[in-house]
Amino acid sequence: MRFAAERREFFQVLCQCPQHAQATHYARSTWPAWMPRLAFAPAKRGVRGDVLVVVFLRGAADGLNMVVPHGEPTYYTNRPTLAIPRPDDRKAAGSSRAVDLEGFFGLHPAMAALLPAWQEGHLAVVHACGAPDDSRSHFKAMELMERGLADLGGPASGWINRHLASLDTGNTSPLRAIGFGEAAPRSLRGVIPVSALRSIAEFHLGGEPEIAGLLKGGLAGLYSGDDLLAGIGRETLRILETVEQLDPQGYRPESGLPAYPASDFGAALRQVAMLVRAEVGLEVAAIDLGGWDTHFAQGASDGLMAGLLADLAGGLSALHADLADSLSRLTVVVMTEFGRRVQENASLGTDHGHGSLMLLLGGNVEGGKVHGSWPGLSQGQLFGPGDLAVTTDYREVLAEVCRKRLNNPAADQIFPGFTPGRAGFVR
Repeated sequence: MRFAAERREFFQVLCQCPQHAQATHYARSTWPAWMPRLAFAPAKRGVRGDVLVVVFLRGAADGLNMVVPHGEPTYYTNRPTLAIPRPDDRKAAGSSRAVDLEGFFGLHPAMAALLPAWQEGHLAVVHACGAPDDSRSHFKAMELMERGLADLGGPASGWINRHLASLDTGNTSPLRAIGFGEAAPRSLRGVIPVSALRSIAEFHLGGEPEIAGLLKGGLAGLYSGDDLLAGIGRETLRILETVEQLDPQGYRPESGLPAYPASDFGAALRQVAMLVRAEVGLEVAAIDLGGWDTHFAQGASDGLMAGLLADLAGGLSALHADLADSLSRLTVVVMTEFGRRVQENASLGTDHGHGSLMLLLGGNVEGGKVHGSWPGLSQGQLFGPGDLAVTTDYREVLAEVCRKRLNNPAADQIFPGFTPGRAGFVR
């Protein structure tokens, strides 16, 4: 891990320094189990755009059951068990039917919470979307997608970090870019400082104010030098000072609004909303939602995948309602490494496929429509052994989001080797 040796040296110094012995005693008992993943780069002043929230569905989500092509007969012949009933299927219970969007596509019933955002023009779908890689390897597909590349020979940094590096807004907030989880996701890694955390509450020192003050004073003394470790330490204290003004446990949406799900995903989105409202300089938040590798017992209108979709839709719906007055400066992107095979397998699941979809949520998306060219699911229209074809490269979507919503036209730096051609996903 980057700076691991410096972090070990820091704790060794803190424990051996006699003038900070009392602070050391408290550090052992109250210092949180984290250190920010930080690096430094020269600033190039730019114009700040939206807050970008990137949700990555790890495991390859089945886009065909998320946004159902209920107008496609071969969808039903390929999935006799897993298909979601048509919106007008009177033989199926109403709660199990797809929620119609525009006559051909419909939402999985577990995603019905997102219908208001669709009707308000704040939700868009990009179907038959994905990456050119057809390895069907989770590791390789995620690596390439998070780095924004077509092959592994490109830069090691992530596409989000390259966006931040190519358009530094002069924002010095320690909470400029956050990854919710044990470590910063690949897309956030690079030369620009980011923070990885499971919860903002973990950044609080806690305990008695006098003890916390004593500890911070001791640490500030250790961080007074000009070396790399001192710079990391000062940045750490800045994060502490910022988040100590926040109350993640007490933050709740206004009465009458949808509640965030009682899950890690719901908690992450709730904290994003709090940071947006607190105006602490947040520009990018990356959130993972795993569990989408549904080879076995995937379920149809209910079951394993339906539970994941309810968590996803419930969280996004709550964020949409909670930040209704801030939607003009919020863009949410939902993506996954690849899709699932069109035909269900013998284990009542779906195997690794190719094309999937992306979701866009925000006040300036071209919402209320399904974007992209639908390739069809009949023989001769499928890709490889029986997959949904990719007709929209995911980088087309992200490049336009960067250009129009984040005020960054440097697609050649963010997605090296790729030239955007399509547009119309956001305003």
